[in-house]
Amino acid sequence: MATLLFITPNFAAENTRPILTISGHSGATSDADEITYDQASLEAMMTASITTSTPWFDGTSVFEGIPLEELIGELNAGATKITAIALNDYMTEIPFDDIKANKPILALKRDGEFMSVRDKGPLFIIYAYDSKPELRTHLYYSRSAWQVAKLVIE
Repeated sequence: MATLLFITPNFAAENTRPILTISGHSGATSDADEITYDQASLEAMMTASITTSTPWFDGTSVFEGIPLEELIGELNAGATKITAIALNDYMTEIPFDDIKANKPILALKRDGEFMSVRDKGPLFIIYAYDSKPELRTHLYYSRSAWQVAKLVIE
C-alpha cells in the first residue's frame, strides 16, 4: 500500500513523526491509498478554536485545531461519514451531516499547549458542547474521540 506523507521540513523530530492517517475516499492519488500528516503540517492548517467545558477537564478550555468539515471536505466532497480510530483502537462514526451542522474540530492544542497522549492528545475531536444542550449528551461525547490516529472517510 502506498502512502502520501506530509512532513514539514525544518522542525524538530517530534514534529515530523506522522500522527494522523486519513484513508478511504481520501482523494489520494492513484499512487497512494492513504494520506499521512505530521504535527507541523496539521498545525499549519489550524484555523479554528472552540472555548467550551467538557466532561474530561475541569472548567472551560480553549481548543485549537482544524474544522473537520474543512479537512474532510478538501479531501472528498462526497463523504457521508467518517470513522475516527484512536491509538487504543476506540472507534466512533460521525455522519458528515453532523459535521456540517455542529462544526467539530480536530484539536491539536488545549489552552495554547499541544496535547500529549497522557492529556488525550495528540488529536481530539471536540464539539462546542456549551453552544447547544443537545451537544452535552452521550451521543456527542461518544463521537468526541481522543488520541485520534486515523480517520476513514466513507
